Amino acid sequence: MALHSWWCLFPASGHANAIQLLNEGSSCQFAFSHRFSGSSSFSKGKIAKGMSCQNLHRTNSTRETDADTSGECAEAQLDNLRETCRDTVRRALVAGMLAALLSSGCIHFDNLPSPLQSDFGVGAAHASLVQMPPESLNNRYYLVRSGESEFESIGIINTNPVTKTNVESGLSEIGKKQTVKAALQLKEMGACDGSCWIWPSITQRAYQAAEIIAYVNNINRSRIVPEYSFLDARGLGAYEGRSLSYLSKVYEVDAESPNLRPPPYTDGTPNESVADVFVRVTQLMSILETQYFAENIIIVAPDSDNLSVLQAALTGLDLRRHSTLAFVPGEVRYVDLDSRSLKQIIRSSGLLKCKNSAQCG
Repeated sequence: MALHSWWCLFPASGHANAIQLLNEGSSCQFAFSHRFSGSSSFSKGKIAKGMSCQNLHRTNSTRETDADTSGECAEAQLDNLRETCRDTVRRALVAGMLAALLSSGCIHFDNLPSPLQSDFGVGAAHASLVQMPPESLNNRYYLVRSGESEFESIGIINTNPVTKTNVESGLSEIGKKQTVKAALQLKEMGACDGSCWIWPSITQRAYQAAEIIAYVNNINRSRIVPEYSFLDARGLGAYEGRSLSYLSKVYEVDAESPNLRPPPYTDGTPNESVADVFVRVTQLMSILETQYFAENIIIVAPDSDNLSVLQAALTGLDLRRHSTLAFVPGEVRYVDLDSRSLKQIIRSSGLLKCKNSAQCG
């Protein structure tokens, strides 16, 4: 799992403490390796003078006695400093180990001893995976499918992540116009009133779309946060390079079970099930819900399935029917868990079949 993925599962209020420990531990070790190793008695005397030894009680003793005392004090101070460094490094290692264990689910934050909870954050501040469908969200979300890609313009399926940053994976001329329209729609919706964060896949067309959205809405590029894996286009395995008409075959299989995958392929293109995509978008939402509060967040995906699975998960819709929520290139939707119109659509479709989307199968 990527660093930011497990870090988001670490108690949010403990991030600063853990970083401080790691930094202090590293700098402390560096200091001993390069400054204090093999210190002469003269340098130890200087160290002592710079520490609490400068408060030595001086009497009418001889210079030799004074020098001996300074040397002894320097040795004592160095010993104390070494032990402090060792303790800091130990705590830094524990912090890293705890982060790994918490993220893997081996232990739960509430089961940690109280001293560790006080060090790394307690209560509601700690993060966890978002449970789908959520009762509420900390932020306001806008889902955007990027405009048409060059591959889509010629009717070809392209989902291999190896090519996601290629020029051919970028926006077509029609796709650019679709994205400008989406950016203007977001402006009308007030998505960036005050400010907003834009989270695009690093897939070329999605990131290009994010830049257009930022420009139209007068948002600084520093507010674009590239997502490196959780928003990759759904891998369609053996359908890679084939006609877009094969998507209907994919959705026929999806309707049977969210755990079924497209046929595998030999070129390394992933063949992902709906459940695989569900895991990715849930991890993404966990990061966003942990990292931000009361913010406007625009999620930009390169394909429809990421967004349709995410919307189905958020609303409790049977994941087997996610394709009924398919996004066309350049489409924008606001996520509102209390939206009457969305609930009416779901109820009228008769597709709201389970409370826990992950278990629909």
